Amino acid sequence: MMASAVPAACPEEQKNQGNFLDAPRLERGVTRFWLIRHALVEQNARAMMYGTMDVPLCPDSLVAQQPMYEALARRLPSDASWFITPLSRTRRTAEAIQNAGYGERSVTVEPGFLEQELGEWQGLPHAEFPKRLERAPHYFWPLSGEERPPGGESMVDVCQRVGHTLSTLAVRHAKRDMVVVSHGGAIRAALAHALRIDADTALHFSIQNLSLTILECHDGVWRVVTANELPGI
Repeated sequence: MMASAVPAACPEEQKNQGNFLDAPRLERGVTRFWLIRHALVEQNARAMMYGTMDVPLCPDSLVAQQPMYEALARRLPSDASWFITPLSRTRRTAEAIQNAGYGERSVTVEPGFLEQELGEWQGLPHAEFPKRLERAPHYFWPLSGEERPPGGESMVDVCQRVGHTLSTLAVRHAKRDMVVVSHGGAIRAALAHALRIDADTALHFSIQNLSLTILECHDGVWRVVTANELPGI
């Protein structure tokens, strides 16, 4: 005798099956950070370690990467609070996403999400770095996690600063979505905070321009939803 087919669950039944963390759509009412690395900076700046210098974006990439801005505008929650850093490259990136279909929203400047401050080493060409280091460089970054430039920050310092900022905003904006346009180093530091890993381990993450990293906070417990997602690619 042929076994009868098991009827497929209706959409309402499917919605109630499984753990909420495995749902195809992100559950509303969760404290969630949508971290976006700013767009590509202009070519002269890319030839040096610019850190917290206020360097401009590459005008050609603003045009060429328009599909990515449009994809981000569709991907982000419509009722999110927006945060940028004091540097113009994050403000211009936020404006480009909003102008690509998201819609204009007010933004809050949050210095806690700034890039690593390189002190006296900011503006130096990449080739100048090796002779100034006291520690061996990281395989994926010119400095190790504990190397602190004169007058600047180590990645350990950045992890502490960003972690404190995340924890503060998670309480202040509990159960809300927050879009944060930030920097590669700061987003690696956010992952370090969420995963409780050290700075050197966090430097193994690739965080590309315009990539999206999503973190959630559930009663003080952090979850990584996605890292270095490239919408529209």
